[in-house]
Amino acid sequence: MKDRAVCPRCGNQAHAPTVWSSAWRCDAHGEITPLAPARLPTRDGLRTLASHTRVPVWLPWPLPQGWLISGFTGAGDERTGARASAVALSGPNPLGGPADLLVVAEEPGIGLGAGLAGLRGPDPGDGFADGIPNATVKFGSHEAPLWLVESDGKAVFAGEMEGSWVWLMLWPDTAGALLVEPLALRDLRDPEQDLDLPFGALSRWLPA
Repeated sequence: MKDRAVCPRCGNQAHAPTVWSSAWRCDAHGEITPLAPARLPTRDGLRTLASHTRVPVWLPWPLPQGWLISGFTGAGDERTGARASAVALSGPNPLGGPADLLVVAEEPGIGLGAGLAGLRGPDPGDGFADGIPNATVKFGSHEAPLWLVESDGKAVFAGEMEGSWVWLMLWPDTAGALLVEPLALRDLRDPEQDLDLPFGALSRWLPA
């Protein structure tokens, strides 16, 4: 990871800690939480991410018909553990053609979701959540509202669940039709669940 980590906000090469500072740095954004290279969509890739992550590793479950898991990534280092996670999925668009989905969980201020959405700041920003929610996700008996975030070429929804931001990003934007009904999520860190996970090819939308 040391040679390939990038800034979660802009994707530029991250500078490793030095003898003068224990922080990773980005030339544009100062001190950051480094984003690791994408992990292949395998059980080993999932196990490695889930065992070192401080935030949920969200997966829609049951998966929409025909959808596959297409990779993982996380932002953090050996000292902090992963403070952001992203799970990629690919499958058929309800309105026709192929589609892709990224589900991101992160602590406030990390900037992975906002960076992928093309926002200037690390979080959804001023005016977020002022109106009526546009979608809902569920985890167990808890429901969390999501609001649409303006972003070119994709449908981006953001909200808060389990004390962290949750972002859903769908390509193309018409794939947002998947969220017409509330979407149930599982936290893949939970060792008690034995899910038969279908894996596909590595997603081109995963950062790093």
